Amino acid sequence: MFPDKITLTDFPTEDLSQDQIDILSEAARKCRAMAVTMTTVAGSGHPAGSLSSMEMYIMTYSVADLSPFNYKSRDRDYVLVSHGHTSPGAYSALSCYGFVDPWDVMAHFRQAGSPFQGHVEREVPGIDWGTGNLGQGLSAGVGYALSQKSRGYDGRVFVLSSDGEQTKGQIAEARRIAVKQGLSNLTVLIDYNHIQISGRTEEIMQADLRLLWEADGWDVLECDGHSFRDIYSSLLLASRSELPTVILCHTIMGKGVSFMENIPDYHGKAVSGELYLQALKELGEDPAILEKAVDLRSGSLPPGIKLSMPAINLVSPDPVDYPSDVKTDNRSAFGKALSDVGVFNYKVPGRTPILVFDCDLASSVKTLSFAESCPEWFIQAGIQEHSVATVAGAASAGGVVSLWADFGVFGLCEAYNQQRLNDINNSNLKLVLTHVGLDVGEDGMTHQCIDYVGLLRNTFGWKLVVPADPNQTDRITRWTICERGNICLAMGRSKTEIITDEDDTPCFSGKYAFTYGRYDLVRNGTCGAILAMGSMFPKAFKAWQVLKNRGLEVKLYNVSCPLEVDVDSLKEAASTGAILTCEDHNVNSGMGSIVAAKMASLGLHARIGSMGVHRYGTSGASAEVFEHMGLDVDDIVLQMQLLLR
Repeated sequence: MFPDKITLTDFPTEDLSQDQIDILSEAARKCRAMAVTMTTVAGSGHPAGSLSSMEMYIMTYSVADLSPFNYKSRDRDYVLVSHGHTSPGAYSALSCYGFVDPWDVMAHFRQAGSPFQGHVEREVPGIDWGTGNLGQGLSAGVGYALSQKSRGYDGRVFVLSSDGEQTKGQIAEARRIAVKQGLSNLTVLIDYNHIQISGRTEEIMQADLRLLWEADGWDVLECDGHSFRDIYSSLLLASRSELPTVILCHTIMGKGVSFMENIPDYHGKAVSGELYLQALKELGEDPAILEKAVDLRSGSLPPGIKLSMPAINLVSPDPVDYPSDVKTDNRSAFGKALSDVGVFNYKVPGRTPILVFDCDLASSVKTLSFAESCPEWFIQAGIQEHSVATVAGAASAGGVVSLWADFGVFGLCEAYNQQRLNDINNSNLKLVLTHVGLDVGEDGMTHQCIDYVGLLRNTFGWKLVVPADPNQTDRITRWTICERGNICLAMGRSKTEIITDEDDTPCFSGKYAFTYGRYDLVRNGTCGAILAMGSMFPKAFKAWQVLKNRGLEVKLYNVSCPLEVDVDSLKEAASTGAILTCEDHNVNSGMGSIVAAKMASLGLHARIGSMGVHRYGTSGASAEVFEHMGLDVDDIVLQMQLLLR
């Protein structure tokens, strides 16, 4: 369906030949017809922006070192599509180069079960990030560019985006990170057609795009976005620039179809009937392709690619044992373990780079030691959480281990959409949240992250670990760094005691090995069970002794993996007849609600009580806040006694 010799394997040469321009122009014509057809078949989509972006798509994929033969490799160029709603343009261009079958695209666009979704997703070969809502693509591009640099690979990253999204704050954050990190391997192309859904961009929100990018230190170029020669010349200049480069591609919305051109309505409206026939006539294509595509739509769906995470090659030194007479905070134990693993692997040939991201909180989240020991692996990004969440996620998909440490309300509550997209994109991010729960204390209700379990519970791939003490934190940190997948490690701020056996031996030291999803039985009993998580566990630990002194011996479990129920342990706990769950988290969406739901599904019968946060907290010392909120040692004792009546 498409002409041969479309890929420019000899980029960069000084100019395009007329034969090359003719080949590219013919491909663009056919791609425009495809984009219009697939939206007509689906009855929805965004045809006009796809048409204005078409030369950008075809030229970028032509010069990029990205093909149907190397797209599974880490060592290649990457292409990120920020204006993902122009997926008809992206899919059409990809079919030019053999990534996908053009008839599969036209027939199965926006069909349930098809990889060709309405917005671009990584299920389609050649699509490197599912960007979701506008403004995400540049952050993802920064992540991939950082990954390439840290791995020592001399490749390029291209980001295609729209003009309407340029007013979004996350893009400004990403621009600054790119310049600070010297990402000259990063090139952005903007479809500058002056149209967005609600009308002219200048009328909706004024922004001087050249000045915005120049102000942040980018090399800014402008070209005719429908001229292959102009776009190519700009890409050539960008490849030689010592700065990250943006190319403002001046285009016409709906280019090639007269009744669509510069009409906002066709930003998100498919055509049909006589208008479809007129569009295909103007594009010089046989409208019979519509009938064939419609017939094929009832056939079998094309498969999408199965995403795989890059392998991790890291070695962890021996863990640290904290004796029972030490009192320290979990975040310090995390910082020590992170630094140990970093130093052990830093610049060792063949080892996976660990990129640690910080948003102006290194001293609080305890990543300073790592920063000092492994300076080239430490990324100080300033107070720019939305972009950092995406940057870190995309970098991990590009072949590094990304670790971002931040306060709970910033790293997850504030950047939840970005963490959701990391889940969708099957990234390999290690999100370390300190200052979760009520343990933030004096910072007050705005900074008390009491919803992190519930937020991650809404995802399908994230794992969550909440350690009980510094020894368990040390082991979990080492496991987290070396384990594949998105993992959140959450902890409070305050110093805590070492959890011990009844002979005063630390429970989580020595030969203890962390297993994800396992409940730790720390004390045994028969008349009831306490399941405690995070900052509440040391309090439950003390409450257990009080109950024992009163003749009530209960089982005490440390629940460090609240999203994953340990069914065997839960059955043992339920066999006692009474279960009390304890957490400094929203009681409606935390560990207690997960346990109750699992008990119901298993048909387990036991009285159950849930202690947690019932309202926003107060400001004060951590111990005072817990007492004020009814979550102190005496409160646990009382609630357990009430359950056992």
